[in-house]
Amino acid sequence: MSNIPDTPTAPVLHSRDPRGVVHLTMNRPQNFNALGEEMLAALQQALDAVARDGDARVVVLAAAGKAFCPGHNLKEMIARPDEAYYRALFAQCSRMMLSIQKLPVPVIARVQGMATAAGCQLVAQCDLAVASSEASFAVSGVNFGLFCATPSVPLLRNIGSKQAMEMLLTGDFINAEQALQRGLVNQVTAPDQLDAEVERLVQSILQKPRVAIAMGKELFYKQREMGIEAAYQLAGQAMAVNMMDACAQEGVSAFVEKRAPSWRPPQGGTGEHS
Repeated sequence: MSNIPDTPTAPVLHSRDPRGVVHLTMNRPQNFNALGEEMLAALQQALDAVARDGDARVVVLAAAGKAFCPGHNLKEMIARPDEAYYRALFAQCSRMMLSIQKLPVPVIARVQGMATAAGCQLVAQCDLAVASSEASFAVSGVNFGLFCATPSVPLLRNIGSKQAMEMLLTGDFINAEQALQRGLVNQVTAPDQLDAEVERLVQSILQKPRVAIAMGKELFYKQREMGIEAAYQLAGQAMAVNMMDACAQEGVSAFVEKRAPSWRPPQGGTGEHS
């Protein structure tokens, strides 16, 4: 997939199977996979590699250890009380979060444990999320006098404003079922079924043409920020372009002819049958 060195001690472990499924695993369980400078840089490097990988089809973002991610490394931050440093750090984190949205392939968060502050932000930023019943979520910076401003950006775009504000103002935890009810995650499952539920989503995505997924994801996030008239205009243009793609032509023809579409496996890359 890339020339990124990958060892058992790397901050982010990564692999891609023959289907094009990329696994990125945050690998700093000793500090609960905090988003320190090292972790942010490693995630950025890994996401940039996926963006260049024409055979990638879906990303599974996971974490080693008991926690998914507690947010920023507060020990690292308090050691450098400098506004310019903080601005650069939050800009680095925002760039990484936006890279997830800009990828042409879906990113699934596999949440096995606690996700707080920027860790909850990371879950909200992913396109899909599957949580263990043991997972918990909070935007808890306010408990330390630091309102979770950057986590509020994707949080508000995932759940209702009253629920988002409650989480931001109180810093209180919600459990996995509450996260499901509020729309922060797609599925909640028993811990021993977490991988199977992630694989179910992966398998479903792999059955669809890569080009349609990429176009659809880009359109989804662009139109979300627009007024309804502009959104309809952009969406209509996107569908027209999508309809001209060979995969869509084959898929619609197959539907009309009542047969299965003939998309060449593994549907990777950006060619006309991608």
